[in-house]
Amino acid sequence: MRIGMTLNYAGGFKETVAELADYEKAGLDIVFVAEAYSFDAVSQLGYIAAKTERLQIASGILPIYSRTPTLLAMTAAGLDYVSDGRFTLGIGASGPQVIEGFHGVPYTAPLGRTREIIEICRKVWRRERVEYQGKYYTLPLQGGTGLGKPLKLINHPVRERIPIVVAAIGPKNVQLAAELAEGWLPIFFVPEKCAEVWGDALAAGKSRRDPALGELDLIASMPLAIGDDVADLVEFGRDMAALYIGGMGAKSKNFYNDLARRYGYEKEAEQIQDLYLAGKKKEAAAMVPRELLEKTSLIGSEGYIRERIALMREVGVTTLCVTPMAATHEERVRLIERIKELVS
Repeated sequence: MRIGMTLNYAGGFKETVAELADYEKAGLDIVFVAEAYSFDAVSQLGYIAAKTERLQIASGILPIYSRTPTLLAMTAAGLDYVSDGRFTLGIGASGPQVIEGFHGVPYTAPLGRTREIIEICRKVWRRERVEYQGKYYTLPLQGGTGLGKPLKLINHPVRERIPIVVAAIGPKNVQLAAELAEGWLPIFFVPEKCAEVWGDALAAGKSRRDPALGELDLIASMPLAIGDDVADLVEFGRDMAALYIGGMGAKSKNFYNDLARRYGYEKEAEQIQDLYLAGKKKEAAAMVPRELLEKTSLIGSEGYIRERIALMREVGVTTLCVTPMAATHEERVRLIERIKELVS
């Protein structure tokens, strides 16, 4: 099981990256850089590549709407080059608030677009002339000046198949990830509910999976604290859970609210959303079930953490992406060392 971390995309980036060398020495395997309406993730990933030696780097995630498929492929090939083959392309649909609000692009057909983007990226990395007739992307462009012609990437990529991770929680998107991608990145992952909520989708996707892709890398992201007096640190996740369950989407369409309902928190999900959309954010956060916070965290005694790790292994988790919760950098590094020991 690999150990990963996600870097905060809001402020202090250079200082955080300066600390990455210590995490790398402590055994950290991979670092993910998110992209919302922040600094772009690509420039930051290039900076990390230059400051590290062994650490795998990944976008976590690049939205599929803000770049053309071929630009995503070019960017991935460039990051793989500057990192000497250490890059993973994490992609996802993001949400309409960011895509339509910040990028001014219609948030349409995330499933079909993701499939076509993956197929186009792999053609680019194989240095094929990119000719593609899809429902959402056509290369070369038909019409226009009429001067477009099939082109292939000028440079030779380090690898002709850069790993792709798809962020997904809806059944159809999870099925697509299991079919086409090297990895799957869910949010608010509850291992006890994996089979019930996603089992059919994963099975359907894996039944169509190319064996050359290898086993699906299941990436579970969780805050981490180890000790006999740390249980209440789960409360720090309350505001973010309320934001996603209550505010990341319209009343009629919120993927994270749907996930909470599938987990069995139908009443709470409705209450959180009603309160959040009414501007009562503190009240919404107070309604997030403590049980959900606990099950989506790695916070507790060492014995408890061992039990949770065993459960995650059982359901197929292969990368554990943690946010170490401690007051000092030295204590956070020690948490990475300890979790690395516990999964070894």
